[in-house]
Amino acid sequence: MALVTSKALLQRARQDGYAVGAFNANNLEMIQAIIEAAEDEQSPVIVQISEGAIRYGGLTYLAEVVRAGAGEASVPVVLHLDHGSGFETNVRALQAGFTSLMFDGSAKPWEENVATTTLIARAAHACGIPVEAELGQVLQSRDQVTAKQVSSHMTDPDMAGRFLELTGCDTLAIAVGSVHAMQSQEAELDQERIRACAAAVSVPLVLHGSSGVTEESIRQAIAGGIAKVNVGTYLTAGFCEALRTASAARPQEHDMRKLLGPARDEVRARVREKIRLFGSSGKAQAVPAGEFAGPDFAAVE
Repeated sequence: MALVTSKALLQRARQDGYAVGAFNANNLEMIQAIIEAAEDEQSPVIVQISEGAIRYGGLTYLAEVVRAGAGEASVPVVLHLDHGSGFETNVRALQAGFTSLMFDGSAKPWEENVATTTLIARAAHACGIPVEAELGQVLQSRDQVTAKQVSSHMTDPDMAGRFLELTGCDTLAIAVGSVHAMQSQEAELDQERIRACAAAVSVPLVLHGSSGVTEESIRQAIAGGIAKVNVGTYLTAGFCEALRTASAARPQEHDMRKLLGPARDEVRARVREKIRLFGSSGKAQAVPAGEFAGPDFAAVE
């Protein structure tokens, strides 16, 4: 199946009360594991490429690997830009064939976030590509944030409604208590705020920083309106742990495939686990093929 856009997938997920997993990938093995896990579970899936991954693996290289994987898959696969920092990055991703974009202006002043999100949405919509924006700010665990800081950066539901009206974004990432790059699952989300945001906007809501959130809190968040859940740290941690274990067991091994294979298998298992948690197993055919928006990349040539 060719790459698809995320709009119809996430609208159906919100309507039917489940979430589509959006999994960050940094290399060939992680991309393979994510798509294979989605096939195993017959689930739609979003493969996310961050700016850090682009610096490491190259925009075109990673995009082409995801496109190749999607072409061999029987389930819908979306290629999404995660935390795009500006207009130029989003346009480059658009030109590279990404089928979903994101501008993260959460740390910028309101006026700048609105203006840049609006500009990117107009460019992307001309090509039939949806745009995710972020309001409120999901902080980084490496900054040793306090509960008070997390709370002070949460999304205001009233502002969320206004933000959507002004920008025309297709999905909205909200800050509701999660923190990026947490190594343990202990965060509890503000469920009342999630429900208030869902009532304030008509678009699907997105949860970032899910690796540190308890499973029950994620289930409640999905029931409250979250339709896309991002997973990054949990996968990279599993990949590195499996790689270290394989290397320690075979210190004289020179065939890298025998070390990377177990790491890929671990990521695949973790993606399957999350897909089941999010409730998207068996939902690959939930959206008829005719509902997928057809990207028109000629518009940016």
